[in-house]
Amino acid sequence: MRIRMAALALAWGLSMAGSLTAQTGYFGEMVKDAKTRITEISADRLAALRKEDPSLVVVDVREDTEWERGRIPGAIHVGRGVLEPRIEARVPDKATPVVVYCQLGWRSAVAADVLMKMGYKRVFSLAGGIAAYAAGGLPVDNAGPAK
Repeated sequence: MRIRMAALALAWGLSMAGSLTAQTGYFGEMVKDAKTRITEISADRLAALRKEDPSLVVVDVREDTEWERGRIPGAIHVGRGVLEPRIEARVPDKATPVVVYCQLGWRSAVAADVLMKMGYKRVFSLAGGIAAYAAGGLPVDNAGPAK
C-alpha cells in the first residue's frame, strides 16, 4: 500500500507541478518571498530529525480532505486556513522544533514563514511536501481520518 500511495502522490504532484511552477500572481510571489526567509529540508532530513529529536512536531497544513487521504505518521493537522488561531494550542512551546508540510511545499513555505513571525524559533518546511516524502519511499498513514 505504501508504494501505491507514493505513486499516487508522485503522479498528483507531477500533474500539478507544471501549473504551480508556472504560477505567477500574488500567491506565487508570497511563496517566493517566504522562501527567502525559511529553511526547507528534504524528506530524508525530516526522517533523520525525527530520530534525533523526539520533541519535533510535524504539522500538516493541508485541507481536511487531503489529510483524510493520507498523512505523515505522527503528524498533527492544523490546516493553513486556521494555523494562526490554532497552532499555539497545539504547539504551545515556541522553542519546540516544527516541520510543516503540505502537498508540494508551497503552502508549507508560507506557513513556516508565519510561524517564525509568531515567534517559533526552529521552523522548517518540507521541500516538495508529502509528494516528495512518499516518492522517497517513506511511510504514509492512510488508515482513514485522524485528527
